[in-house]
Amino acid sequence: MTQERKSSRPQLLQSMIDAFRQTDLRRKMLITLGILVLFRFIAHVPVPGADPAAMKDFLGGGTSAGSLFGMLDLFSGSAMRNMSVAALGVYPYITATIIMQLMVPVIPKLRELAREGDGGRAKINVYTHWLTVPLAMLQGYSQLVLLQRSSDVISNVGFSGENALPTISMIIAMTAGTMFLVWLGELITEYGIGNGVSLIIFAGIVCTLPNLIGQGTLAHNPLGLVLFVALSFVVLVTIIIFTEAQRRIPVQYARSLYRGGRVYRQSGGTHIPIRVNSAGMIPIIFAMSFLLMPGIIAGFFANPAAPNFADSVMKLFSDNGYFYWILYFFLVVALTFFYTTVIFQQQNLADTLQKQGAFIPGIRPGKATNQYLSKLNNRITWGGAIFLGVVTISPFIIQKISGIQGTQLQLPAIGMIIVVGVALDTMRQLEAQLLMRNYEGFLK
Repeated sequence: MTQERKSSRPQLLQSMIDAFRQTDLRRKMLITLGILVLFRFIAHVPVPGADPAAMKDFLGGGTSAGSLFGMLDLFSGSAMRNMSVAALGVYPYITATIIMQLMVPVIPKLRELAREGDGGRAKINVYTHWLTVPLAMLQGYSQLVLLQRSSDVISNVGFSGENALPTISMIIAMTAGTMFLVWLGELITEYGIGNGVSLIIFAGIVCTLPNLIGQGTLAHNPLGLVLFVALSFVVLVTIIIFTEAQRRIPVQYARSLYRGGRVYRQSGGTHIPIRVNSAGMIPIIFAMSFLLMPGIIAGFFANPAAPNFADSVMKLFSDNGYFYWILYFFLVVALTFFYTTVIFQQQNLADTLQKQGAFIPGIRPGKATNQYLSKLNNRITWGGAIFLGVVTISPFIIQKISGIQGTQLQLPAIGMIIVVGVALDTMRQLEAQLLMRNYEGFLK
């Protein structure tokens, strides 16, 4: 009777029950959930000296600076709207990660550390954390200056006179909030399930969904809302298909087994899966960080009373016009190739195959195999890069088709690929834990 009841349950529900029955998996899941709940509490702790009510009015004002901060608010789980200490999110850490990945091929010492395995990568991670601190301070100060010049949210920014202490306290609070979120993410990675930093971003996006559904621009356009939901569903299905798509490269191997004093030659075959979108959602996050920087830097020199070149730059990177989306598309495509190439070089598949006595049929081991895999990886990456680029500009396309305007359209497209990527990665990790314990996983 129990077995019949168990077999009648959906596979996903049964897998969740099996996972929760395991003491160690239950502890990991509860730790992950508890840390994400803590993140939501942090997102409502305001920065000293800020006015959250004025910030909400500023975001709804329709100005170019308000659109820029609205974009930041979408991916911070409304922490920016609340002027929270977590308003910067984990994006200074992501920016530091980008810089370190760019510097590894250039600086010989970092290149040697990257080749040392886990120990070397741990040292690079320490350098990344140290770099995050000044980047968070710079980004926090620039946002405060921009808010002071564009709104009434902050009125005492500066390092002279009586403004110095409040400014320093706000910068320290925002920097500490960022580092605290990074620490929470690493706790999830070490003691929970999934990639911690990605789950922090995931939680921020998911928590913004109720606010998105309640947007007035959607409520006053029923036909556009239906079309909007339909197009979003098409984008979601396409994301799942491309996320799971892969090219399998056949591999043959031969090895010797010693049994009873005799040598037995054993041969067999397997495959190397190369994903169409092996870069995942990382290029979109990287591109978003790059696009936010010009507007934030321009905020230092903007002058609403007498608009200058800095005001034009800030408007150009926050008004969601043709230039913004075209640049976004090409930036995502370029970063997809860059990140995929970095991952491929770190895997060093050709040398690994040669050491294991494996080979690709018709391809000589060593250099020829490396060239073959590199060429094949570049061809497959075109599909993943164009896919990510199209998904990135889909908010602009949905705007033109459905007639719905607003920065909230950033979430259904860009947010969905992040949510889907993080959810599938977390499910795979939990599935691997279940398979180790002889249970069926989530994914068939």
